[in-house]
Amino acid sequence: MQMPGLNPTAPFGPRPLSATALRAQRDVTLCAGKAAHKWRMFRHVCEARAELRLSDRSLTVLNALLSFHPDTVLTLGSDDLVVFPSNRELSVRAHGIPASTLRRHIAALVDVGLILRRDSPNGKRYVRRAPGGGIEQAFGFDLSPLVASADELAGRAARTIEERRAVDALREQITLARRDIAKMLSFGVEQHVDAGLPALHREYRELLDSRPRAARRETLEPLAAALAELSKRILHILENQIEDAPPRDATGETECPASEGSYGAGEPRQAEPKGDAALPVPVRLVAERCPDFVDYAREGLRTARDVTDTAAIVRPLLGVSPSAWEETCVAMGPGLASVTLALILQRGSAIRNPGGYLRTLARRASAGQFSVWPMLMALGATQRQKSPAARTPPTPSFPDEGA
Repeated sequence: MQMPGLNPTAPFGPRPLSATALRAQRDVTLCAGKAAHKWRMFRHVCEARAELRLSDRSLTVLNALLSFHPDTVLTLGSDDLVVFPSNRELSVRAHGIPASTLRRHIAALVDVGLILRRDSPNGKRYVRRAPGGGIEQAFGFDLSPLVASADELAGRAARTIEERRAVDALREQITLARRDIAKMLSFGVEQHVDAGLPALHREYRELLDSRPRAARRETLEPLAAALAELSKRILHILENQIEDAPPRDATGETECPASEGSYGAGEPRQAEPKGDAALPVPVRLVAERCPDFVDYAREGLRTARDVTDTAAIVRPLLGVSPSAWEETCVAMGPGLASVTLALILQRGSAIRNPGGYLRTLARRASAGQFSVWPMLMALGATQRQKSPAARTPPTPSFPDEGA
């Protein structure tokens, strides 16, 4: 007499039976006859992998398991949804993943309910065939839960795609608003527009400092809206005042150091250093470490003159007085002073009083106790760190404001 086959749910060995496995078994039973395209399901799993908390290695193992089934469309209730590759065969199709890693990622797929273990009495994977050659019972990995959850996976993938599109659109809006604000503020300084530009710039920098580390729609939407509103306000101010503002010198000359006056208007211009040799560091390094400074550059940062010209624009926006700037330029030289100002801008609200901070650094420079390299290295380390807890560089890297 032929005995009915038992489709085991409990895993072999010490592994316990999980609630996820029981739910997956229930869903498989309720969805008998359901069919799904296996590679479409795999694409949906890939899209929703962050929500499922699956690594790329786990996806590689799932891809390998699916490749062992000969059909493209999988149907619940059929007797061939259990694949039974050996560890060696599975490792080869999973691009050489070692056995220990393979076991870990198989467990991850089981834990999220995408596959079920159908373990044999001794834990080996094999198939028992009927006299006619058909599958009587197979022991291995059951793909049925993947088919049963096909609709749910499609929904998760659609939500993930929509979230990604929304985040991409918000990032675009933030980038456009940042570009507009920085260039409008630079234009206002160059045209000597006296309309509280430093206060607007502080508001802008505070918004940038509030940028979320995790790019999600709910965190980016308020920032994008605030930047757009600020951009409109600055544009309105410029439109109202630009007709009466004196035009910028046609030669585009800027000064360092600046003399007394709101933005250096009407003051005699001094010769600027020429060539990259006037800076203590390569211009390329300044651009890499201080991307926010680059936003204010008229035509990018390629030469030392670009750096000093941009510093002349940023100086009044940071609220640095002409006397503090002159003191810094005398102590450090215009090139080093400009690089230091770029670093202060990049630090944002961490430097509470840029003018006072510059005076402190100028005194250290006069005493031969200041180097810009630790500040550059600290910013580089901060930019490489991904942990929010490690955003602030070590204290010695940036001189203490109160020293």
